[in-house]
Amino acid sequence: MSVPRAPPIRLRAKPDRIRAGAERRRGPGWLGNFALFALGVSVALAASQGLGFSRSVTRGLVERFAAKFGPDSRTRIGGWQKFVRSIAAEQRQASGNDLELLGSVNTFFNRLPFLTDLTHWGAEDYWASPAEMLGSNGGDCEDFSVAKYFALKELGVPIERLRITYVKAVRLNQAHMVLAYYPAPGAVPLVLDNLEDAVRPASERADLIPVYSFNDEDLLLARQGQRDVSAGSSSQIRLWRGLLEKLEKELLY
Repeated sequence: MSVPRAPPIRLRAKPDRIRAGAERRRGPGWLGNFALFALGVSVALAASQGLGFSRSVTRGLVERFAAKFGPDSRTRIGGWQKFVRSIAAEQRQASGNDLELLGSVNTFFNRLPFLTDLTHWGAEDYWASPAEMLGSNGGDCEDFSVAKYFALKELGVPIERLRITYVKAVRLNQAHMVLAYYPAPGAVPLVLDNLEDAVRPASERADLIPVYSFNDEDLLLARQGQRDVSAGSSSQIRLWRGLLEKLEKELLY
């Protein structure tokens, strides 16, 4: 079976520009302090409301997507909710096999069709919410990574272990996005990739070269053979910021 090619990711802020911007800042001033405060409140609300979680999907949102994407979207979203509930129940009874959990989440989402943003949404860059991805029956590498990130968060995995990671896919010679899971600080991460169901250590994925990674808390720039360097808040990523705003709006349906 042929593997679909991941589309190029067009960066809105290149890593060197992000670093330069971070180095130029001398202090946020009162406006910057207010923005940081607002961001902190937003992150806290996101955690308390369970943004992006299957259990947070409202009936109104399900019906909205059924009208937009067809009645089968109800089945797909319901299957996602049932999957998370069943995995959560199994985790409570199990001894905590992280690799098994990661494999289950990776395989569940990888069953969805791979579709480029241009084909699926008529846009060059579009980050769908997990419910939107399930409802519309497909997504690209960013959507797969984001959906897995929120699913593992909902299942209780600490966010410091999870990083959505922008990489260069060497064999494809193009940009790609995966989810990295760190079993411990500084450990070699395990990679959840829509291009393969097997969850393998990054040390076995020489075909992927990290560029930057982020989660709810921060943005890190990768440096080959060295420790990653902080580039500030992940809110600098416009599409990520837009996705969080979309998730807040989904709660209102």
